[in-house]
Amino acid sequence: MKSPICDMLGIEFPLLAFSHCRDVVAAVSRAGGFGVLGATAHSPETIEQELKWIDDHTDGKPYGLDVLIPENISTAGEKDVTWKSLEARISPQHRDFTRNLLKKYGVELTTTNVADNQPQPFDAQRALDVLDVSFRHPIKLIANALGVPPKQMIDMGRTHGVPVAALVGSKEHALRQVAAGVDILVAQGTEAGGHCGEVSTMVLVPEVIKAIKPIRDVPVLAAGGIMTGRQMAACMAMGAAGAWTGSVWLATVESETTEIFREKMIAASSRDAVRSKGRTGKPARQLRSVWTDAWDRGPDSPGALPMPLQSIISRDAFNSIDRAAAAGNAQARDLVTYFVGQGVGLIDSVKSAGAVVQEFKEDFADAVEHMNMLMEE
Repeated sequence: MKSPICDMLGIEFPLLAFSHCRDVVAAVSRAGGFGVLGATAHSPETIEQELKWIDDHTDGKPYGLDVLIPENISTAGEKDVTWKSLEARISPQHRDFTRNLLKKYGVELTTTNVADNQPQPFDAQRALDVLDVSFRHPIKLIANALGVPPKQMIDMGRTHGVPVAALVGSKEHALRQVAAGVDILVAQGTEAGGHCGEVSTMVLVPEVIKAIKPIRDVPVLAAGGIMTGRQMAACMAMGAAGAWTGSVWLATVESETTEIFREKMIAASSRDAVRSKGRTGKPARQLRSVWTDAWDRGPDSPGALPMPLQSIISRDAFNSIDRAAAAGNAQARDLVTYFVGQGVGLIDSVKSAGAVVQEFKEDFADAVEHMNMLMEE
């Protein structure tokens, strides 16, 4: 494979796998892809433990790290914002709505105590501290979502010789990222799970490639709804240097998702993956559930709070929901959701991450062979 991504990252197949689960990251890298650990929820202490484990389980194969440093957040410009200080900003109306919604489905809302000085969700300095620790390990990529990485992050990559990637949902975003100096763009279409824009992958990828071509040669990875090697090949035929994937790994045996959510994924159609502000305060694609319907279309909904306040509400709610569902509360299953893209309609079983990588390779090869046959005719 002659993709520039393979040369940049030292891999044999340009399939990148984003996952919050270290087991998925290690398994994908061992199989010839490139695992990327989502580190948003980690502290400097916990990321040290995770990366040490990954180092011990990748057989020396490369992997990367992804953080979330939003440019636009309701607490932008404020200093020393803590989790507890944000809790005080949540209105009684929003708390009552959450508690009553869960109660309707037999779930008791329980709260988790946090330290007085615990930073707010998506705290930029905490993410930079996590990156600082991460460079003690042989990471080969750092990535950021929801905006241009701060200059300090880009400088870190330069200092350590590690490429910096950024996710974009429009050509305007891509132009800003290139101007800031990122090394790799991830053009993520609206089909993707998690935070995403409104432009489809099929349109976004060539649009981004065309927009940045006169400025600088930056490899573009395609993302959003990519669940098979054939889709990957199609994106690379449009000029992408490889694929950035996420949802396909949620249905693996190594994934952090619950058995209940995996069952719901297998039963879901592509139309069941909806964009909702109900989990983070920003539009994020996730599996449709009673929770998303209540926040987005419920007659009594107070409306989602801006990021990061909505994350304060949803963390305890989903911890309570998952515990109740695991304990056998059949009603709680209707509330269970998680970030997943429209490609969920292509999931029909749970497999190992290594098996998924192998299927991607075989499917990709078949697609290339098919195209070559068409060219010869």
